[in-house]
Amino acid sequence: MELGENMAEVRKKIVDDKYNTSSIKKKSKVKKTNTKTKSIKKEEKVEEKKNIFDKFRIFCNGVKSEFKKVHWTSKKDMIKYSIACIVFIVFCSLFFYLIDILFAFVQSLFS
Repeated sequence: MELGENMAEVRKKIVDDKYNTSSIKKKSKVKKTNTKTKSIKKEEKVEEKKNIFDKFRIFCNGVKSEFKKVHWTSKKDMIKYSIACIVFIVFCSLFFYLIDILFAFVQSLFS
């Protein structure tokens, strides 16, 4: 270490040495990316060759397989949920109706 170097410069040298990437071979990375791009280009060409009916058939098969994964509720549960929803709507309607009547009454007292 030279006398003119301060601690920040010393730390910078340590970090630079720690992350020295010059010894890493870049050729192996390039080969991997090239094979990936080639496979992507092949897939794009295959998709371009399919006509609209094949694409629609593939779409329908996908939709069919997704529908098989859906968990459908039973009739008993649907009835319970529907009744709960209707009761909640009626409760909220009555609550806001009563609030409206209360405010109308208070307003009529001060008018």
